[in-house]
Amino acid sequence: MTTIKDIAKAAGVSVTTVSRALNGYSDVNEKTRAKIMKVAKELNYSPNTVARTLVMKKSKTIGLLVSDMNREGVKDNFTFEVLCGINEASAELEYDLVLFSTTSTKQKEKTYTQLCRERRVDGVIIQGIKVDDPYLLEVVESDIPCVLVDLPIESDTVGYVTTDNVDGAKKATQYLIENGHRNIAMINGHSKADVSKRRLAGYLEALQENNISMNPEWILDGKFEEEKAEKAAYELLSNDQNITAIFCASDLMALGAIKAARKLNKEVPKDISIIGYDDIMLASYSSPSLTTIRQDKFMIGYEAAILLINMLEGVAESHVKVLPTELIARESTSEKSHLLK
Repeated sequence: MTTIKDIAKAAGVSVTTVSRALNGYSDVNEKTRAKIMKVAKELNYSPNTVARTLVMKKSKTIGLLVSDMNREGVKDNFTFEVLCGINEASAELEYDLVLFSTTSTKQKEKTYTQLCRERRVDGVIIQGIKVDDPYLLEVVESDIPCVLVDLPIESDTVGYVTTDNVDGAKKATQYLIENGHRNIAMINGHSKADVSKRRLAGYLEALQENNISMNPEWILDGKFEEEKAEKAAYELLSNDQNITAIFCASDLMALGAIKAARKLNKEVPKDISIIGYDDIMLASYSSPSLTTIRQDKFMIGYEAAILLINMLEGVAESHVKVLPTELIARESTSEKSHLLK
């Protein structure tokens, strides 16, 4: 295997010069650097990453830690799209990416720090973690730089990337109101997700600003799962015939709500309008196609990687990135002008 000594000999320079050129130090003449890189390529040189890590005290590797990754997530492809964004940004900035998952069982066996040290990562992006997750306190107290997805915690070593969930939910509810709906129910995720709290807040803000009373019986949790949301929607529509629209805090839950409406012989959107959140791939292929709030999952991952690497390299101007959302109007909602008062 080619070593930096071989490159130094072929290029006619010192081993130190080769080392500094390959590691990007600015004190190497550009002409000399170009020559060294050319020789390294000709000799098929591959750097010893372990040795580099020991010398530079950096692995140039970031990790994506996903909590409770399961088959249910395949339906919405959320994690995959975020991963694609992280992968592209890290590749552009010449960082390697390691994916590792955790569960409550694994967390009892290994601490967050142990998990990161074993994988030799400089920093971590964490997705899917709940507000009561036992790792969360470790993340905040650890000296390992971290970027959280959809969990707004900020410190010297912790940042976060999210979309404007309050505004997104408000857009969804406002859209229904503008189409004549006043009796709007909501199927939320669960209390352990920060996005659930924010989407509920957006829903309530829209109602309040339009002088529409909130009915607590019209707000149920669907746990971000299609089947549980189907049961919730069935309960809502069975118990109160006055409901004309449902805002669901995820597209998967909205698809479940559509199934419930069909079981009750209600036509979407003629009898009940349904709007989702996320704009997953299935949203445009469902029948009827789903009106939803689009959040760019790829850009969430891309910006998370950029933020983390900037933090690692000491050039991050802020530890927070909030991305906008967009209303995508399709076939699952319709105007209810006769309900206007």
